[in-house]
Order: sequence, then C-alpha cells, then structure tokens
Amino acid sequence: MTPCMRLYCDLVALRKLLLLLFFISVLLVCVRSDSADNRCLSSLIFTCEDCLRRGPECAWCSQERFLDGAHVSQRCGSVSDLRVRGCEEAFIQNPNVKVKVNATVGSSQVSPREIDIHLRPGGEASFVVEVQQLERYPVDLYYLVDVSASMQVYLDRLKTAGLALSHLMKEHSSDFRVGFGSFVDKPLSPYIDVHPSKLLNPCSDYEVNCRPAHGFIHVLPITHNMTEFTRVIQEQRISGNMDTPEGGFDAMLQAAVCQKDVGWRPEAKHLLLVMTDQPSHLALDSKLAGIVVPHDGRCHLEDNIYSQTTTMEHPTIAQLAEKLLENSVYSIFAVDQVQYRWYEDLLDLIPGSYVGPLVSKASNLKDLVVQAYKRLLSDVEVQIGLEDGQAQRFQVNVSALCPDGSTVSGNTKCSGVRPTQTVSFKVTVGMMGCPEDGDDRDVVMSVRPVGFNESVSVRIRQSCVCGCAQTGLCRDDPSSSDCPADTSSCRAHRGAAVCSGRGLCKCGTCVCDSSRLGHIYGKFCEMDDFSCPYVKGRVCGGHGRCVSGECVCLSDWTGESCDCPVSTESCVSDDGLICSGWGKCVCGKCVCDDARRSGAFCEKCPICYSSCQSHWSCVRCHLSKGLGSDAVQLCNHSCAPAVQYVDDVSDLLRGKHCLYPSSEKCQHRFLVDLASDRPQLHISPHPVCVWSRRYLKTFLSTFLLTVTLGIGMLAVVRQLLRAGNCSWQSNPDPQFDHSRKNSYVPTTNEKTITYRRDSLPNLPVEMHAHMPKKPLSDAWQ
Repeated sequence: MTPCMRLYCDLVALRKLLLLLFFISVLLVCVRSDSADNRCLSSLIFTCEDCLRRGPECAWCSQERFLDGAHVSQRCGSVSDLRVRGCEEAFIQNPNVKVKVNATVGSSQVSPREIDIHLRPGGEASFVVEVQQLERYPVDLYYLVDVSASMQVYLDRLKTAGLALSHLMKEHSSDFRVGFGSFVDKPLSPYIDVHPSKLLNPCSDYEVNCRPAHGFIHVLPITHNMTEFTRVIQEQRISGNMDTPEGGFDAMLQAAVCQKDVGWRPEAKHLLLVMTDQPSHLALDSKLAGIVVPHDGRCHLEDNIYSQTTTMEHPTIAQLAEKLLENSVYSIFAVDQVQYRWYEDLLDLIPGSYVGPLVSKASNLKDLVVQAYKRLLSDVEVQIGLEDGQAQRFQVNVSALCPDGSTVSGNTKCSGVRPTQTVSFKVTVGMMGCPEDGDDRDVVMSVRPVGFNESVSVRIRQSCVCGCAQTGLCRDDPSSSDCPADTSSCRAHRGAAVCSGRGLCKCGTCVCDSSRLGHIYGKFCEMDDFSCPYVKGRVCGGHGRCVSGECVCLSDWTGESCDCPVSTESCVSDDGLICSGWGKCVCGKCVCDDARRSGAFCEKCPICYSSCQSHWSCVRCHLSKGLGSDAVQLCNHSCAPAVQYVDDVSDLLRGKHCLYPSSEKCQHRFLVDLASDRPQLHISPHPVCVWSRRYLKTFLSTFLLTVTLGIGMLAVVRQLLRAGNCSWQSNPDPQFDHSRKNSYVPTTNEKTITYRRDSLPNLPVEMHAHMPKKPLSDAWQ
C-alpha cells in the first residue's frame, strides 16, 4: 500500500470515529434530557410526598380536575411537563431551595452567624462563610504535664522556663494567662503496681518519695499571677507507673470540657500544652483493666481530681478531636524526640494540633510554644458538625478561597494567613432523602472554625411535606360506594361514545384505559400524550397538549406540532433588524426575500455587490454627508457593506477597483472587497478630474519619455547597420583567396539560376561561373 493510500484510509477511519462520537454525544444529551421526566413517572407514586422524594426536579399538581380519569401518579412530573398537561401554576407543589442569612447577629471574626436553609430531597444549597484573623488575641495557656518518673528532667526545666515563656508570649498576645494540671495513668493494674506499698509511693524501690499515680489532677486554674504559677510548679513531685503508654488522652479531654474549673476565657485563644515522653493509651486499652464503659465526653472533676478514671474507658481519638473543637482548644504536643513520629500521625486526626520535639532538658520549650502559636494562628480551617443520626442523609462539600487567590474543591484549610486577612469558605449542603420515620423536624448543622470561639449555626428545614395536605388534594380520592348506572355524564355529547371509547364510566366519572403508548386522560378520556406529532422525541415538541389527536400549543408557540415560536427574537440580527432587513421570520428562522441571499440572518450575499454600480448609492450618500464621522451612521439605510475612508485606493491590492462619476469632469475612486461575508468599501476622498494638473504632468512625462526612447532606438539601429556594412567590405569571401597554400580549386561547372518577380517579365537570367578542376597547388606545378 502506498503512503497516499494509507493516509487516505487513516482519514476515512478518523471520520467514522468522529461520526460515532457525535452520535453518542447526541444520544447522551437526549437520554439526559428525558431522565428528569422518567424519574418522576412511576406507578408507585400515590401521594405528593412520594412525588417529592423522587428528586428535586419532580413536582405535584394538586389541581382538583387535573387529568380526570388518569392514574394518580400522573399528577407527578417535572414543572414544565405539568404545565404542558394543563396544571395551573398555583396548584403546582414544588418546594424551592431557599437560603436565608440572619445579618442581625454581629461578629468580629466569623460571619454570618446564623443561616436558614430550606431543602427538599435531592436538592442542594450553597452559602459563604468568612473567617478573619485578628491582630492580637488574649491567650490562655494550660500546661498539662506528664509527671511520671521519666519526666523529672523536663519538670525541673519547666520550673525556670515558665516565667521566660510568659514574658515572650506577651509580645504576641494582648493578655497572656497560664494554668497547670498533671497526669500519669489510670491507677489500676496492669498500668501501675497495685501492691499496697506501691500505691502510696510508686518509687519506693528507688528510695525516692513519689506521689501516688493519678489519671488527672487540675492544679492551677488560668491566672495572670506568674508568682503563683512558679510556686505551684516548684511544688510538683514525680510519680510512676508500670507500662510505657500514659493516660494523656484522658487528661486532655477533661482539661478541654471542664471550662469553668480550668477557667478558659470565652474571648481568648485556648492553648493546651501537653508535655510527655511517651505515647497515650487508646480507648480499647482500658479493657486490659476490665473497664468496658465508654467515655461519655463530659467533665468529671471532684475536688479538682478526675473521678471516673477507674470506671470509664480512655476516649477515642475522634471523641477527643470533637471535644477539643467544641471548646475551641488548640493542642500543642511537646514530646520527646523518640515519640515525635507517633504524635505526628495524630495531626491529621486532631484538627488544630501541633507537635514539636523537646531537645535536651527542654531548653527549646519557650521557642517551641511561640512557634506553635504562630503556626496555629496562620492555619484557618473549618469543621462541619451534624446532629447524631443525620449525617447519612446530608452531603456537605467545602471549598476554601485563600487570601492568595488559590481555591481547591474539598479543601477546608488555608495556610499562611496573616492577621486581618479574610478566608472565605463556600459550603454546599445536599439533602439525599427524608427521614424514614417521618420526623421532619429541623436539623442543626454547625460550621466551626478550628480554635475560634465563634461558629455558624445552620438550620436545615426539610421540605418533605406538601402544602396541599390541608386541602386533601395531595393524594388520590377514595372510590365511592354504589353509584347509578347512568352514563350520560361520561359522554362529550349525546351521540359520542362513552369515555370516547377509551375508558369505563364509574359513578358518572370516566376511568381511562391504560396504554403502552402513553397516558390517556381527560374528563371524557379524549386526551392523550401519544397520538399527536412528535418533535425531537417529544409529543407536540413539549410545547403543548395532545387533545383528540391535535396539538393545543402554549401561548408562546404555534404550528401543527407546536414547534414554531411566536417570538421573533431568534431572527434579530446584530444590527437590531429582523433578518437584517432582507427577509421574514418564519417559525423562528429567517426566510430571505431575495434568493441570492443566505445565512442565518440573510446577511450573506456574495453576488449582490459584485458590480460597481450597485454601490453608487452608498458612495453618493457618503459624499453628500461630507465623508465625516457621522456619515457612517447616517448612511446605514443605503449602505449594506462596511465603509472605510482611504487616501489612495491604488495602494490596496485585494478587491475590485471602481469609479463613481461625482460630476461631469471628476470621479471618485473606491474599492470593493468581497473577501469576507460582508463586503467592504474603501472610498478615496480625493476626486480624479479630467483637467487635473496631476494627469497633465503624467501625460507630458509619458509623451516625452516615449519620444526619447524612440529616437534612441533609431540611433542604435542605424549604428548597427553601419557597422555591419563596414565589416562586409573589409572582409571579402575567403573562397576567392588563391594565396593560401594547400588549398583546392574546384572544377568548372555551369548552373542556371532563374529569379522571378511578379512585376517583371519572365526573362531568364544566365550566370556562368568558370571554376578550375584541379587544386591550385597542382596548377602552380
């Protein structure tokens, strides 16, 4: 196969592939356009609530005499379909999605604070939440320290570093306060040694006086008295346990939820600094001690001691993250370098958390806390909260618009946010279905920025019940009891068939037959949706009702198939005229008056402007208006092409050059450019006159140049003739030169040559030439 044949075959295959893709796309569009109607049509629909549950595109018609005789499921359909079938707008039950923002509640960091949403099954609504960082916050820092024996070095360092940290944090906070609490582990076996001597002093084997093991002790509430804080730190003693993990999560949850005991201020940023050198127990670890009661997430402090440490499990990570978020608490893990990786894995599970390694003797503690505070403030993140048991019915998507302009769908966090900058979060809430138990009470959702003491309360009102429930038209009417056998009320007129021959008369009302082709309805079963012309797969083009085999069009449509719009808007061209003023609008399309014109708006006519005279009226108009800027607008009625003024049209190469006789002796030159769909005229404002000096100069120049060239050519020819004559006389024929040696003399011959001329008598002329027979060299011998 030659390369040309191979290329041809490839082009044919590509063409077939493109055609296949085109038909597939058309099929998908058609299927997608009909999916809404098909979803709303089901014989299992008996009530308005059943209809609304089908999806957001389904509506219910509560009109009393709507589709008499048809199945009640025919009251459900798309809004456009119900209108076509004759349901009045006032009776269409179609709850709309609404978003109402309460702007009366003021806020300095998070706005808005309250939002009401009306949702229906399958619907979704969007709103925007703005979060702004302030420049300086009051800060509450609570030290939660592991006081097991291995933490003795870090505890000694805290006794001197606490005051330095307080002075350093005052540079970043308008009001800095501190508190203190300690933890070890649950005082149960196998976490600690339960020997009586070890319960009072876990370090008795080392001759060290240790305090008893405890789950959590709240030692010092939040205070600005640094002297009291230093005294409390110096009084702390270490304790001990047996296993490696500690009870840090137990203590963290109590420190977060016991707000009144700890003294968290509502207006302050809450920092929980956890200092430990070991990982924490998880929830299921409690079963090793026989504890099977899940943590309830509440505060259980009695005399500042966690009272349920021996009866409740450790909290789960998710439970701890939830309580930290609810109470606007940032977590800072200052841990030993060996355990850094374990706590680093918690960052994605606990929002608003930071982990930093402690170097030898915790010498970097104050710098770690300051760096963590700056990092936590620069990260703005939101978390979504829903009531228990409602999360599976709602779908929430959050997209953050960061100050640098970046946005990613599904991203709930912006980093590197500076003070006074604002972060916007677009929240989209979708309702997938109504509650199965019929409880349609409002659902409250919260949008809470991590670490902020302000949040957004979103109240979701579920539209699962129709407004027609009070009128009794939200469901099919029950059948009546025994009825008379009179069928006169089921006939359109006296001679008509009962129910048009397409139904049964029951109790004076027609009950229409069912058909595989479509639906039969009407007071006398005279209407259907399948016996009329179809346009694009829809009866009556989707713009009318099928009544007795004929289309009854909506007010904005006409034609046998209701496929012709009454409006002429689709025929208006860019200049505001219908069909550019060269045609009529018929069935939404332009029909040109002139057969030479074409195009969607009759704007194309390549041969209409091919002659120069067809543009004379346009040129005349522009000349009469003075070729000014206003002439273009004033001459629109006589100029179809676009007009441009050019000093010299002879410089233009493309187009047809024409002349317009503006007077007896002058003409204006213009050029017609037909290369584009709309012809263009280039008019020269300078007239060309017969006695113009310009043409006189041109004529004289041409005349003198022609005479000069002629004389020059004659002189050259004459000189050539003279030179040729002299050359012939100075060089005779070499055949008569007898002086040359070794030449040959031809023999003598006689030949008669006759010349004839019409004007002379036919007289023969004889010429005799005597030629030697031997060469001249022989003769000389």
